[in-house]
Order: sequence, then structure tokens, then C-alpha cells
Amino acid sequence: MTLINVNSNRAANIRRAVYWSLVAIAAAFILSLQPAFAADIWTEFSKIMKDIYGKLVGISTLVAVTAAAVALLIRMISRNQRAVDEASSWLKRILVTWVVLNALGFIVAYLQPLISGGSYTGP
Repeated sequence: MTLINVNSNRAANIRRAVYWSLVAIAAAFILSLQPAFAADIWTEFSKIMKDIYGKLVGISTLVAVTAAAVALLIRMISRNQRAVDEASSWLKRILVTWVVLNALGFIVAYLQPLISGGSYTGP
């Protein structure tokens, strides 16, 4: 081996050791701060998820109404029985999907008081 290869291997090993040392220090720092900020993080996460869910329900309602209107028009105007049957099945799918999306909010709102602080308190 030449002197250049030995020096480049040694430099690469030093860089690798420094990198993993910094990763370990950052991980230890994050883990040490977790108990102090855990409640705030989950509170903020809950607020963000409620906001996202509210917007999702609003958008899904608009999309469901629009798609249902198109399916109803096809069902009423079309003379093709196959198109009428497909429009009816689409109406069922739209209704089921919209009900499921809205029911998620009710389920979460009901379960949230039952589970507080990460531990189940029971009825």
C-alpha cells in the first residue's frame, strides 16, 4: 500500500467515527428532552390532526356531493340500463365512504376521553 491510501483510509475512518459520535450525541440529547416536552408535543399533534381532519371532512363532503350529483344525473337521464346500474352502485359507494370518513371523527371524539395520557382509565 502506498502512503496516500493509508492516509485516505485513516481520514475516512476518522470522519466516520466523528459522524457516528455526533449522531449518538444528538440521539441522547433528543431522548433526554423527550419527557420534558412530551405533553406539549402531543397537544400540538392533536390540534394539528383535528385541523387536518376538519379540512378533510369539508373537502370530502364537497367531492361527495359533486360526485353524487353526477351519478344522480346519469341515473335519471341515461337510457342505458348498464349506466343506470353503475350510477346506482357509485351512489352507494359514495355514501358509504362519506359515512365512514365522518364516523371517524365521532369515534375519535368518543374514545379520546376514555384514553387520557396514554393509559386507559376504563369506563
